[in-house]
Amino acid sequence: MTTSREELLPATRRALLHRIAVAQSHGRAPSVAAVVVRGGQAVWHGSRGGGEGVAPDQDVQYRIGSITKTFTAVLVLRLRDEGLVDLGDRLEQHLPGTGAGEATIAELLSHTGGLAAESPGPWWERTPGSLRPRLQDVLGEQPLVHPVGRRFHYSNPGYSLLGALVEEKRGASWEEVLHREVLEPLGLGRTGVHPQAPYAQGWAVHPWADVLLSEPAEDLGRMASAGQLWSTTGDLARFAAFLVRGDDRVLSAASLREMRTPAAPPEPADVATGYAYGLGLETRRSHGRLLVGHTGSLPGFLACLTFSVEDDAAAVVLANCTSGPLPFTVAADLVRIVAEAEPRIPEPWRPVREVEPSVMELVGQWFWGTSGFALRLTADGLVSLEPLSGNGRRSRFRTNGDGTWTGLEGYYAGESLRAVRRLDGSVSHLDLGSFVFTRQPYDEGSVVPGGVDPEGWRGIG
Repeated sequence: MTTSREELLPATRRALLHRIAVAQSHGRAPSVAAVVVRGGQAVWHGSRGGGEGVAPDQDVQYRIGSITKTFTAVLVLRLRDEGLVDLGDRLEQHLPGTGAGEATIAELLSHTGGLAAESPGPWWERTPGSLRPRLQDVLGEQPLVHPVGRRFHYSNPGYSLLGALVEEKRGASWEEVLHREVLEPLGLGRTGVHPQAPYAQGWAVHPWADVLLSEPAEDLGRMASAGQLWSTTGDLARFAAFLVRGDDRVLSAASLREMRTPAAPPEPADVATGYAYGLGLETRRSHGRLLVGHTGSLPGFLACLTFSVEDDAAAVVLANCTSGPLPFTVAADLVRIVAEAEPRIPEPWRPVREVEPSVMELVGQWFWGTSGFALRLTADGLVSLEPLSGNGRRSRFRTNGDGTWTGLEGYYAGESLRAVRRLDGSVSHLDLGSFVFTRQPYDEGSVVPGGVDPEGWRGIG
């Protein structure tokens, strides 16, 4: 496992530098800063451009735009994990009178609440938040543009509502709660709602001339929880490591897996790219790789944080231009370069420490009708059900401590698996969400729904 920056091979490091150099040059960005994370640590940092020929380092702040939404989602999941809200709660239960209270917390997190994409004019990203002091000013007279819960429609005002929810339940400002509950525990000392030197100036680059125009950096007020934050590649490297592994001081690994599980149906235009949205995290397909994270943009800045759990690799790309290099494409390429040049070395195989005889009695071959499956016990204490043909439904299951297991993924996610025993204690069959799995195809000795033809298996004369 890679644990230090020096462990990346020189050829890999050069390929990473080449990729961001091309992005900065061809994308005409005043500067680009990037970092790659592996094994929970930053293993490479690079940058190009910058004022007076000095390239930015990992402590220079950039605006990160909608990556802020992931921070806000973490705060909301913390409320859920503490029992202060349920994701199925209507917003009206906790924050009455908004005009968008029919939407649930989960729908706001996943952009399926039916809200408009933007706040009513003037353009909120380039004007002071003081123009929108109340939630009603953020939402406008008609907050909903789609039926609640029916389709994915990205909404910045939706995350303004979630920030207000955090404030209501915590009795403190969104900024205070974020600092206390996320930034401080994770050591993100260079992340905040206002820039602190050194920080990058945001620029617009003229489309037909190599000249610049300074972009304003407004305090977004009520919209802060949707896109206000400034951060650095150093801090976002630590945040990426947290999103992959979890930190019980902030949010568990299980809740983070929930955040990155798609919760909104993709729009037809997104199907080809594999784009989907979870609870504050985006998922995309790139070169056959599933990447999770978030992009961000504000006038003068572009940003992306993305990671591959399977490859144990994350990348962050920050640029100080309104339009230029596509940050997701660059970040995805950085992950790909590392994953292909230096494939992840798997952890050593180790046997399970303890095993119950009743579990060992269940492993092996089972049949659902005539389809063969293997039930395996793995060293992490889970059992997995896998089709012997290689094609079909599969899932891992965690024990509930009472002789039953719960599915963790795919078709069987949330479904119950249990062994049904005969009066003498021997196993008759497995029941998986009412499906019967037997040791032999349509086993006469087991309870097969619909019964088994008493003439048994036979040929046709």
